[in-house]
Amino acid sequence: MSSQSQSPHQTIQLSISGMSCAGCVNSVETALNSVSDVVTATVNFADHTASVSTQSGIDTGNLIKAVQDAGYEAAVMQGLDDLSEQEGLEEKHYQELKKQALIAAGAGIPLMLGTHLNLFSFPDLGTTSGTLFWLLISVVTLAIMWFSGGHFYRGAIKAYHLRQANMDTLIALGTGAAWFYSTIVIVFSDWLPPIARHAYFEAAVMILAFINFGQALEVRARGRTSSAIRQLIGLQPKTARVVRNGEELDVAIEQVGLEETIRVRPGEKIPVDGELIDGHSAIDESMLTGEAIPIEKTVGDEVVGGSVNLTGSFLFKATRIGRDTVLAQIVQSVRQAQSSKPELARLADQIAAVFVPVVVVIAVLTFFIWLSIGPTPAIGYAFVTSMTVLVIACPCALGLATPISVMVAVGRAAQQGILIRNGDALQSAEKITTVVLDKTGTITEGRPEVNQVIAIDGVSEQHVLQMAASIEQGSEHPLALAIVKAANNRQLDLSPADNFQSITGKGVQGTVNGLVYQLGNQAMMQQGGLNCGAMIELMDQHAAIGQTPVLLAEQGTVIGMLTIADPVKQSSVAAIKHLQNNGQRVMMVTGDHAVTAKSIAEQVGIDDFRANVLPQDKARTVRDLQQNGANVGMVGDGINDAPALAQADVGIAIGTGTDIAIESADVVIMQGSLQKVPDMIQLSAATTKNIKQNLFMAFFYNVLAIPVAAGVLYPLIGMLLNPMIAGAAMALSSLTVVWNANRLRWKELV
Repeated sequence: MSSQSQSPHQTIQLSISGMSCAGCVNSVETALNSVSDVVTATVNFADHTASVSTQSGIDTGNLIKAVQDAGYEAAVMQGLDDLSEQEGLEEKHYQELKKQALIAAGAGIPLMLGTHLNLFSFPDLGTTSGTLFWLLISVVTLAIMWFSGGHFYRGAIKAYHLRQANMDTLIALGTGAAWFYSTIVIVFSDWLPPIARHAYFEAAVMILAFINFGQALEVRARGRTSSAIRQLIGLQPKTARVVRNGEELDVAIEQVGLEETIRVRPGEKIPVDGELIDGHSAIDESMLTGEAIPIEKTVGDEVVGGSVNLTGSFLFKATRIGRDTVLAQIVQSVRQAQSSKPELARLADQIAAVFVPVVVVIAVLTFFIWLSIGPTPAIGYAFVTSMTVLVIACPCALGLATPISVMVAVGRAAQQGILIRNGDALQSAEKITTVVLDKTGTITEGRPEVNQVIAIDGVSEQHVLQMAASIEQGSEHPLALAIVKAANNRQLDLSPADNFQSITGKGVQGTVNGLVYQLGNQAMMQQGGLNCGAMIELMDQHAAIGQTPVLLAEQGTVIGMLTIADPVKQSSVAAIKHLQNNGQRVMMVTGDHAVTAKSIAEQVGIDDFRANVLPQDKARTVRDLQQNGANVGMVGDGINDAPALAQADVGIAIGTGTDIAIESADVVIMQGSLQKVPDMIQLSAATTKNIKQNLFMAFFYNVLAIPVAAGVLYPLIGMLLNPMIAGAAMALSSLTVVWNANRLRWKELV
């Protein structure tokens, strides 16, 4: 079912630091959800943010305190520039991790070369010089471990106090056990058999080196997933040229007020949303809509902040600023969608919540099994295998598997002008079996146009259109607007109309240049006793193909006819064929009459359509399809589509439509092209496949790696996994998931 977004709740975005695994996600979510007035809180491990839905007026300090009490840090993200600030923190974090990795590797590599390859001559354990040397190494290693891995140990301590376990727990236990065992070996070497006298200081620091380096690469790769938001935010200029007291001034974007007059010159970005009041230009809205063709704007047209002025200089009046602009709302919607959790993510979270305690139990069992039945020295084998299990089983890849794919896919969709408003829709869209399309504004342009002007009795087409537009120029009726627009497009001069009269359901009449004109349907002409005989057959022909015929009479004589229709969008035929070729059933449901509906359906290749359908019946139609086993995607743009959009499994609103339709939808097509619907379904399928690949890699890695780390291959081929290799493999598994998700950035949409 489609989610409703019409609640009084406010959404607060938090930047979270200190998280290292999926277990941390559960801790932060639990802490936030425990705060009073919090409705729901979801944490995105991929970009370290939390989206918190709260009652209005909540004290954000309570949210931050709850996160801090759980052992993490949080900051409220308030504006479009927050991502830049967050990127700065991410870069700082990357540099810290790199430094920690280098320091640990700088100590671990010489120890590894000397211990395993004998490239350096180290004194033996058990000798006086050996005891002093290795005790010094123990102290130095402890200092390096605290510098390079202090965040893991602090995290493990905090998790312990909260009666939880996470990745920090595993790393702290593994490396801490390595250091502790090695120090015990130094002090009590005489009590151990010679074969058990081995220090694992190099393993402790090299594990930290590999994990820190892996996390550094992960931070760098993860940052690329926010490129869509970065590009959207980059659209907003830092300053605007406002006109105050007749003087043009450059001011910071934050200082622009409502109703202010703003100048935009060729090549400049439009700073905020507004209405053009002087001049005209071609505007590039491609980053907001995905449509590459520039749009001509004239006085009265809306301009959107972030779009680029290509040609003329113009003035516009600011109508939306700050968080109310279309760009800000798109960024917020993308952030919310990237933070939302589809079904696969919730499954991964549930598994991750119990995964770490299970791993600790497996490590303990591994220790005692080797201690009981392992070869001599059993204590050494028991220690190495249990430590390796702890290190290799860290669930980083599991925590990243879903959110990283969702982030990339939602960003990719936004770049294509497809605004996905929740993660469930991203996963559900690929399951759509039936696509229900509204007609007006969805398949068609939603605005009538004059198709043909027909003149009789020696009168010119130009005269027919000119007189019709002169009569209608004061009317707001959609058909009148279409006639006036057609006359303006032909640059015809219109004359003033006197004695204007509208006759409901039939037409209008008035006097132009002293002559009386009637403009309307056949009923109007017959009511006035006018002869329509020559036009009746032609009117029937046009009505049969969904066009509206309008007759024009001059001084009691019919002199011509205009045919008006709502034209089919250029993209509709190809998009509908694409959906049908993909196996989706396509149905058109419209409130229009049957003749027009049949004509439009034939033009676009739809065999199944319903006409004269009321708004509540549209929702009932969707529900009936669902009860018959269909997974329904509803596409519409009007208020009358809102119930059906909410009822559908995936509601898709055309962004040119009404606010209530958009608010009722899961997905918003930012411009009117129906081609974006199969694009979105295709992206959904690719994303779901990508998520499953990530989950398979994460699960397969742990299922395969834990038994190998526990030593099941030792009785067969004498193989034990080195703890250092385990650390490197754990880091590599996370990077594999991140890199696989980033493949969605280059997914071709056809």
